[in-house]
Amino acid sequence: MNKETIPIFFASDDNYIPFLSVAISSLLEHANKDYNYDIIVLTSGLKDENIKKVKVYEREGVNIKFEDVRPKVKDIVDDLSLRLRDYYSVSIYYRLFIPSLYPEYKKAIYLDADIVLVDDISKMYNEDLSGYLVASVTDDVVNGHEAFREYSQEMIGISPEKYFNSGVLLMNLEEFRDEKIEEKFLHLLSKYNFDVICPDQDYLNFLCKGKVKYLDKGWDRMPLPDEKFNDDNLHLIHYNNFHKPWNYDDVLYSDIYWNCAKKSNSYDEIISLKGKYTQDDVRKDDEGFVNLVNQSKRISASDFTFKDKISDDYFKFM
Repeated sequence: MNKETIPIFFASDDNYIPFLSVAISSLLEHANKDYNYDIIVLTSGLKDENIKKVKVYEREGVNIKFEDVRPKVKDIVDDLSLRLRDYYSVSIYYRLFIPSLYPEYKKAIYLDADIVLVDDISKMYNEDLSGYLVASVTDDVVNGHEAFREYSQEMIGISPEKYFNSGVLLMNLEEFRDEKIEEKFLHLLSKYNFDVICPDQDYLNFLCKGKVKYLDKGWDRMPLPDEKFNDDNLHLIHYNNFHKPWNYDDVLYSDIYWNCAKKSNSYDEIISLKGKYTQDDVRKDDEGFVNLVNQSKRISASDFTFKDKISDDYFKFM
């Protein structure tokens, strides 16, 4: 009997390969052996040594491939780059092109590289996506700050309780193609190129509005205090804010991260980063957060938003 294949996408540059290595190592540690896995890394080109470092995780039932997305976006790279901030690169948009790059897949998982799995990813993959574009988890960072909550409401036109994080996605690729999500995104990018604080995430939240299946928080648990969350429901940890466990000592679930890192082939490289994060780096992180809050306030107060410019029937004839 042929095993079903679960396609899992990441995006990475050379700098993030050590963290990608930890993510893949943790994923495979908990993977259900009743499935095969296609792990596809979306890139803008990688050094051969880094490709080899990731390919070492290949084994029976696990196929690792690399997709250079630059040919796909070469004509729009300037538009994609215009609104980037902080450490972001155009690779954050790559998840939007998965449906057209891989028409052979009906659905797929997309994961940011700053995650670790503590449970079997097939449980997430087997969620029923009938009638939905994506399954994801609401964003605790957005819901944890009033300026970001207002931004979600006023910029995107979505209540913050429904604003999802795009770093962990179960994507209905068939529905993406049927709904022409890529075409709609490219249209909005070329016509408006909105000033946004979370580029791919804001577009996805707008374009998927009303067709999102919300998963339990344990599938995208962020290292933020939450007295209501029961760690028995922990499946995936996403170290998605400025404070990464390889830079800071006081990160929630950092013990789990380091346990996962020790089982990867990048532990020595990552542990060497500890202590190298300077006070100037910390200051830049603090300034980055303040700037993000101020930017969100400015955008929310403007009339150049998804909510103001795009009506419910905007794409009616597309």
